[in-house]
Amino acid sequence: MIAGFDYGTSNCAISAITDNTVAHPQVSLVELEQGKPFVPSTLYALERELIVESVALNIQNDTHKSEFLQSRKNQLAMAQRVRREADIQQDEQSLFFGREAFAQYLAQPDEGYFVKSPKSFLGGSGFRAEFIHFFEDVVTAMMQNIKQQAEHTLGQELLHTVIGRPVNFQGINADNANRQALDILSIAAKRAGFKSVEFLYEPIAAGLAFESRLEQDKTVLVVDIGGGTSDCAMVRMGPSYRSNLDRSADFLGHTGERVGGNDLDIQLAGKNLMPLFGMESSLKNGLPMPTQVFWDAVTTNDVSAQASFNSLQTQVHLEQMYRDAKEPNLLERFINLRDEKQNFHLVRDAEQCKIALSDKLTHTLDLGYIESGLTCDVSRDSYADRIQPPLTKMLNLMEDVVKQAGSQPDLVFVTGGSAQSPVIREAIAQRLGNIEILDGDHFGSVAAGLGVWANNIYR
Repeated sequence: MIAGFDYGTSNCAISAITDNTVAHPQVSLVELEQGKPFVPSTLYALERELIVESVALNIQNDTHKSEFLQSRKNQLAMAQRVRREADIQQDEQSLFFGREAFAQYLAQPDEGYFVKSPKSFLGGSGFRAEFIHFFEDVVTAMMQNIKQQAEHTLGQELLHTVIGRPVNFQGINADNANRQALDILSIAAKRAGFKSVEFLYEPIAAGLAFESRLEQDKTVLVVDIGGGTSDCAMVRMGPSYRSNLDRSADFLGHTGERVGGNDLDIQLAGKNLMPLFGMESSLKNGLPMPTQVFWDAVTTNDVSAQASFNSLQTQVHLEQMYRDAKEPNLLERFINLRDEKQNFHLVRDAEQCKIALSDKLTHTLDLGYIESGLTCDVSRDSYADRIQPPLTKMLNLMEDVVKQAGSQPDLVFVTGGSAQSPVIREAIAQRLGNIEILDGDHFGSVAAGLGVWANNIYR
């Protein structure tokens, strides 16, 4: 069976042809978790070493399994040692995914190993081989789980897939970053059980899903604001084009950058919430409080920032900041947040606030898990002001692709979770002028388009 696989930064989704008996089969999203066609891109392990063990157990292909066992001998031995030392039984669930992973982390944030949005780390520079292997294992474990859930829903095995990819995974050394990221995704997909793997740009995939709605030919600017990247494509679409297998001449331009919904969450968490932890306070000598450690806390999509935040050097630095602070109670709150590993929880609250502000003008965050009675009010206007740096980058991408195409679009198609925000919609309208803006399925357009393309190339 053929599938489109959207391995997203915030959520993952799969699409498939569920009825091949009709003349024009429709691509449908597959139910994955709790009746929903998408699952949050999260993983929680009782111990980090048990991720590699789970991957090994779930590889079905003998060749891939043998190669994996050979390459991970030391890690697998360590996993068994960790099981004995932590008294984790072989039949005890040790890995959790999606909403269940969030629940485990929120219940005991200072225990276990929690990973959110691993796609954000793909293509990063300067990683040693063991870190690349670790990213392979995290992605594989997630793909194995999602594929198994989809196959359970469909009652059939998924053999061939097209996976979505951003235009650029990282902004630095883009060619090398893209090659590294695609290698990891390819290896993970094969170990998850896919026999054939192809890739397609995510904004193009989103456009293919939208194209079936068009009754006339149009030049469409597709704007896909994902969790980790924003990608734009200018595409000729409509009845005259959609049956063509070779669409290269229809794609007039595409751009992308590593800026997305996660960056909006981080800006909100940093500028609205971190002041509650001392970021805008002063030292006893009247100088402003150093801010980098606060930004490191909320930059949860950056491996180096998290390594720095959790380092012994930062612990010593915070102890000194506490002694020097004019308001030490705020620094004490921040130190407790670090000790309890609640920074991911805080950024998730910022994300939920962003979502809530799509429907109302103000939202109150309940931070009682940090300190009883602690709250923070955020207005839509404040949110709009806070996210200007990443939002400007997103708008510049749209202008760049219009310049590439050499013509204005007939309409704009927006997709991606953060594109639901009225703040972003208004900014797009102001930047592009009087051009119609249409919405797709903000969480399913990419997966649906990947399924369309998979059906075209594999059928």
